[in-house]
Amino acid sequence: MAETSIRAEVRGRMGLITLNRPAALNALSLEMIRGLTGALLEWAQDPQVLAVAIRGQGKEGPFGAFCAGGDIRFFHRAATQGDPALEDFFTEEYALNHLIHTYSKPYIAFMDGVVMGGGMGISQGASLRVVTERTRMAMPETAIGLFPDVGGGFFLSRCPGRIGEYLALTGQVIAARDAVRAHLADGYMLSGQLGPIWETLAQTPFETGEAVEHWIATRFIANGDAFTLDVGKIDSIFAADTVSDILVRLQDDGSDWAKTTGELLRKRSPLMLHVVLEQVRRARLMGLADDLRMERDLVRHCFNTAHLGRPGPASETVEGVRALAIDKDHSPRWSPARIEDVTADMVQPFFESPWPAHAHPLRQLR
Repeated sequence: MAETSIRAEVRGRMGLITLNRPAALNALSLEMIRGLTGALLEWAQDPQVLAVAIRGQGKEGPFGAFCAGGDIRFFHRAATQGDPALEDFFTEEYALNHLIHTYSKPYIAFMDGVVMGGGMGISQGASLRVVTERTRMAMPETAIGLFPDVGGGFFLSRCPGRIGEYLALTGQVIAARDAVRAHLADGYMLSGQLGPIWETLAQTPFETGEAVEHWIATRFIANGDAFTLDVGKIDSIFAADTVSDILVRLQDDGSDWAKTTGELLRKRSPLMLHVVLEQVRRARLMGLADDLRMERDLVRHCFNTAHLGRPGPASETVEGVRALAIDKDHSPRWSPARIEDVTADMVQPFFESPWPAHAHPLRQLR
C-alpha cells in the first residue's frame, strides 16, 4: 500500500505502520484513517502477519512524534463550507478506534513524542502501549470547544479514581510516568531504544503474536511508581457533582495547584466542560461500542448545535478551532461565557441521538 501520509509494509512477520505527516505532527486526515483501516483489515486476514506495530515520523527521522490528533484545520474548513466529508471523518475514525480495540492480532503503539486527541484514539486500544521520556500525552479538546472523543469517554473513565475527569476537563498534558500509573500506557522505554527495537521486530522470525508482545514487554524499564499528579487532591475535588462544584472545591483548597487548575478551567469552553463531565460519568457505565455511538452523537451536536440555534459556522467547536489554529488570537468567544451560566437544558440535548438506532452510522459496532 503506497500512501504519502502513511507507510504500511509487511516486514518479516510484522505489519509495520509509520504515520508520515511530520510537518503536521502526524495529525490524522480522512485519507490516513482510511489507509490505516485498510491495512489493518488486510493484515487481519494475512497469515504472514503475526502482529502490527505503529509509530510516527518525526521531523528529524522516525519516532519523536506520534500523532497530535485530528486535522482541526480540516474540521474548520469542512464545517464552515458544509463539506459532508466531516461526517465521514468522524464515523470512519471512530470505527477505526473500535477496530484497534478489538483487533484480532497484537497491535503495539510506540507513543513517542506528542500523543494527543486522535493519537490517543489509535493507541489506547493497543495490546501494548509504549511511552518514552519524550511522551507528552493529553486529551485537550475542551480548549477547542470539543470533548475527548475517539473513545476518550471509555478509556478516561477507566483511569484510577477521578484522574479521568481531571484529564478530560483540563486537557492537562502528562508525561510517561503518569501515563503508566493512570493506566494509559503499559510500559516505558528510552527513546534511543526504539529504532533498534523496530528493526529487530522486522528481522526476527517470531512464531506467534504472543511472542512478539512478550519480547517487547521484556524491554520495558522501570520509570518509577509514584505519580507526579496529586491524586489525593484530584480524587477529592473532581468527584464533585458538577463543574461549578469542582470550581468551588478548587477555590476552597487554596493551594497553588488548585488556583492554577481553576484558572485553566476558566479558559476552557464552559458549555463543553459541562458536557464532558456528563460524558465521562456516563461512559464509566458503558462498553466501548456504546461509548463510541454516544460520542458520534455528541460530535454531530458539537458541529450543529441545533437546540441552541447554532449551525456549523457558529458552533462552539468552530469558534474554538478558529481561535487556536485559524486566526490564532487565542481568545475564543465562548457562549455561554461563564461556567455558572450553563444550564441543564443546554447540556442534555447533546446526549440525544440525532439518528434512530437502526440508522446510526456506528450501529454495526459490537
